[in-house]
Amino acid sequence: MTGSSTALHSLVTVLNAPSVVCSLPDGRLSGRGATGWFSHDVRALSLLEFAIADVPTVAVGHDQPHPSTASFHAVARESESHSRDATLLVEQRREVSAARLGERFTVINFGDRRRLTITLRVATDFAGMDAVKAGRTTALVPPIADDLVSWRNGHGTTVLRAKPAGMVSAGTGSVATVTWHVEVGTGESWHVDLTADAAFRPGGFEQHPAAKDPQWTLPDGLPAVAAKSLEDLRALLLADPESPDDGYLAAGAPWYLTLFGRDSLWAARLLLPLGGDLAAGTLRTLARRQGTRYDADTEEQPGKILHEIRAAPIDTGQVQLSSRYYGTIDATPLWICLFRDAWRAGLPADEVHQLLPHMYAAMDWLTGTDADPDDDGLIEYQPSRTGGLTHQGWKDSHDAFLHDDGTHPLAPLALCEAQGYAYAAAQAAVELGTAFNRAETAAWADWARRLEQRFRETFWIDDESGRYPAIALDSKKNPIHGATSNMAHLLGTGLLDRDEAALVAERLDRPDLTTRFGLRTLSSASPSYNPFSYHRGSIWPHDTAIAMTGLAAEGHHGQAHRLAETILRTAEHFDGHVPELFALLDGSETPLAYPAACRPQAWSAAAVVRAGVDLHEGR
Repeated sequence: MTGSSTALHSLVTVLNAPSVVCSLPDGRLSGRGATGWFSHDVRALSLLEFAIADVPTVAVGHDQPHPSTASFHAVARESESHSRDATLLVEQRREVSAARLGERFTVINFGDRRRLTITLRVATDFAGMDAVKAGRTTALVPPIADDLVSWRNGHGTTVLRAKPAGMVSAGTGSVATVTWHVEVGTGESWHVDLTADAAFRPGGFEQHPAAKDPQWTLPDGLPAVAAKSLEDLRALLLADPESPDDGYLAAGAPWYLTLFGRDSLWAARLLLPLGGDLAAGTLRTLARRQGTRYDADTEEQPGKILHEIRAAPIDTGQVQLSSRYYGTIDATPLWICLFRDAWRAGLPADEVHQLLPHMYAAMDWLTGTDADPDDDGLIEYQPSRTGGLTHQGWKDSHDAFLHDDGTHPLAPLALCEAQGYAYAAAQAAVELGTAFNRAETAAWADWARRLEQRFRETFWIDDESGRYPAIALDSKKNPIHGATSNMAHLLGTGLLDRDEAALVAERLDRPDLTTRFGLRTLSSASPSYNPFSYHRGSIWPHDTAIAMTGLAAEGHHGQAHRLAETILRTAEHFDGHVPELFALLDGSETPLAYPAACRPQAWSAAAVVRAGVDLHEGR
């Protein structure tokens, strides 16, 4: 049923992980594009259309008071004349839980008593989330129609019940129709309650609903947009199926509603000032799946922290990933950094001891040849040879960065921010190792010093806009030119000295990078700039938040304060529900949608909360 359009920005998203409904603004699931009820990365219901026979309806508005609920209103147009008032109101109320979709349709009559024929058309295709994202067509599954409607195939089962029950018929094209003949008097109403339940066969990983929220301590006076972002974060919470008390944040809805190493770690790190529960749960959930062997298909390596994990392999047309995929250069050092931060924030000693062996394994990976395949003292990655990711930092699109002539840089590739994360991770390991009497601390400290020296020798470039670190080095150690937001991730890692940090802060503060709504991923002066690209000129709120926290750590509090304000300004524009990324044209005061962006996205929502907290507390 999937059509060619997978645009999300015009859809209404109702979320309670691991379930999400993406509908048209009138509440319909059209069976096209990205609409549908999804659970565990499968579309459990693709078509849901309510109608009154011979009476066309016109949507008049919708409301979403909470991430897991929404209401939609439409009026019946019984005449083409614009002077005739509508006399029928259709109200649809939606609520989604972890494994159930609930809908109530109410018809209210403001006119004379009348007989109505009401129909509901329903269908499903059990399309995988990857097929929907890729725009691939998936055949509908024939319904089983009796007093309810159900669908079954190798993926699982969906069962739809109605109260009161209607007459069910399975027509052509595998679409089932439920019909009610009702009489509604003046001022009266009629309603039907629908429930849809889905169950799926066990896969490589279960997206398990969270049993409880983290114990967050919120400051008084938190901005309203930050409170809305907190609601989005609660709707994204999932739990480790092997230890349901350990919660983590799914990366985003609908495409990334599962555990992602980098995303889940950064979201937990940004939210650490509110409490350590989420950080601890995220650390343990990832540690249980830390690499233990070499596997070319999954890119697993001993000690490595995974990139993402799903119930089944995915094929988006651009990448083919195994259900457990390790193609990331930065999740491992970020895990170590969050571990140290959580320890500093009060992670109990017994929990620290349980995680220390995972830190040692992560440091073995980080300081070994797996993370430095050409043995030049920098950490690097090779593009996947099995259909996985070409780029393995946070800017992981296939064209995330290019040489000035438009050519793709050759691997192995060394990212600037990955060096910063690695240096910070080594220092964190030294701090923890010293506290817990590990002999390896001296070797880790020496490794960090060599990395610092190698970075200083190779990454700094000069052009007409000044001196700054390149986003990356190619296989010949040639820098990729053009000022990017990646340099902001170096702030606060310790890799830069005071003067270098000041150079980075000054370069970031120019209008080709810093806007009223956040930090561009690439300078608008670059020949590769495209504000509607995924990573070459768009604005990502989490990216701005990392710059904000790094600037504050380096003592540039005024600049950090201004970036925090840009994040909150963005949140106001998006009514507190900030997307994964967006576009901003030069000279414009209006952010524009990136059509395929997730909304909500965990680290975007976390960025809003952190900006609100930091401004409130004067950081």
